[in-house]
Amino acid sequence: MFKPVSSKVDWLRMEEGVLRFWQEHDIFRKSLEQRADAPRFVFYEGPPTANGRPHVGHVETRVMKDLIPRYHTMKGRYVLRKAGWDCHGLPVEIEIEKELGFEGKQAIEDYGVAPFNERCRASVFRYVDEWRRLSERIGMWIDLDDPYVTMSRPYVESVWWILQQLWQRGLLYQGYKVVPYCWRCGTALSDHEVAQGYEEAEDPSVYVRFRLVDRTNTSFLVWTTTPWTLPANVALAVGADVRYAVVEQGGERLILAEALLEKALRGEYRVVETVLGRDLVGSRYEPLYRFLPVDRDYAYVVAADFVSTEDGTGIVHIAPAFGADDLSVGQKHNLPVLQTVDPAGRFIEAVAPWQGMFVKDADPLIEEDLKQRGFLYHLGRYQHTYPFCWRCHSPLLYYAKTTWLVRTTAIRDRLVATNQEINWYPEHIKDGRFGNWLANNVDWALGRERYWGTPLPVWQCDACREQVALGSVAELEARAGRDLKDLDLHRPYVDEVTFPCGCGGTMRRVPEVIDTWFDSGSMPVA
Repeated sequence: MFKPVSSKVDWLRMEEGVLRFWQEHDIFRKSLEQRADAPRFVFYEGPPTANGRPHVGHVETRVMKDLIPRYHTMKGRYVLRKAGWDCHGLPVEIEIEKELGFEGKQAIEDYGVAPFNERCRASVFRYVDEWRRLSERIGMWIDLDDPYVTMSRPYVESVWWILQQLWQRGLLYQGYKVVPYCWRCGTALSDHEVAQGYEEAEDPSVYVRFRLVDRTNTSFLVWTTTPWTLPANVALAVGADVRYAVVEQGGERLILAEALLEKALRGEYRVVETVLGRDLVGSRYEPLYRFLPVDRDYAYVVAADFVSTEDGTGIVHIAPAFGADDLSVGQKHNLPVLQTVDPAGRFIEAVAPWQGMFVKDADPLIEEDLKQRGFLYHLGRYQHTYPFCWRCHSPLLYYAKTTWLVRTTAIRDRLVATNQEINWYPEHIKDGRFGNWLANNVDWALGRERYWGTPLPVWQCDACREQVALGSVAELEARAGRDLKDLDLHRPYVDEVTFPCGCGGTMRRVPEVIDTWFDSGSMPVA
């Protein structure tokens, strides 16, 4: 007769007995052998990084990864469950930086890329036994004896081949764009990574006067939460069809969106006239700062379709170096790009009052400078969600720089349509979070200015700047004219392989490695 399980101890003994039976009789392997000729169900293991200990959150994800393949196994299908390990990327690098007490990229450069990467390599499987014990204890069936490893030479070569296919189709390119940028890690982040790092933040809420050149005692009133970008201002944007008011207050005149008068203004005021935004286009104002030389016309009003009247003043300050919309407007109107900040997030030497300061630390000093010079109208604080680096939790900067991208926007419509064929649980994700992300897809910022990762397989001539993407070690051997069978495909060793260009120059590998998420996503091919 069936004896009911009466206590937690009995449950644990029963579980241990089942697990022991599975292990002693190699049940997982037999379940595969029995179904070797059965219809296939494909399962891809989204790989963990084994240089970190598993925690209770991983129990949930690994149970879910086991549940679906087990169901299809019980339905009679053959389900090969090949484990995998993510080996590259910032998670590994930051762990080693912590161990060495490093604070940024310069410390790595001083230490040496080769010894730093060796420590990264050695750390990758640090906790693999703990991952194995966790998987076995929760009854997860997965092949941990023959895993795929993203840092292995065959895997890296496969990723090179994929990238070459993208290159040949014009989908891998180097562009000058504003990208989400972690100044602490010294690299751009992909749209997917940014989505992981939003946190609550408090920033300045600054209302600033931009004085018109041809109207005495009259200013555009402009709102910003990033005072540190004001030294890079080159234009102001209005909505062409938005109605703007000219108000008189305390002996001065201010121009702002009529719909935002009550929100933006402090104290009594009188509306003198109203005009449409298109009537303000071309109006000139005095630049707040002149730290950098300018070789073209700037400091005037333009129209832009992203201007809204939901917040602020309905007038947007344009700094092409620090905003995607700003850069687009700048390119349309041939405006200068004033890059006042270095890659470490600090003001450059030309910005003399705050040179060397981290930009957000300089905000209060800029606010005080604007106040002393009579440009500050009102100062407050603004609570909102802001993107932080998903690994080091530093606030991201939107930063104009040259970077490598995958042109995912070229297949946006196909991505959106394919998503409609997927059976989502819960269903609202399809047209909600995931669907919205696909519909607003931007090109994938692929390049990482880091060290421990799959090297981007693009070589560039140091003379004529011609570029070529290689898809295998064999292609590199043919170009270099030597045997590379023992070459470590990681930095710095792969960087030492050069070959002649047709122009007489030397082809050298570009310095970037790739986003580790591309490594992971390449698994079905690699």
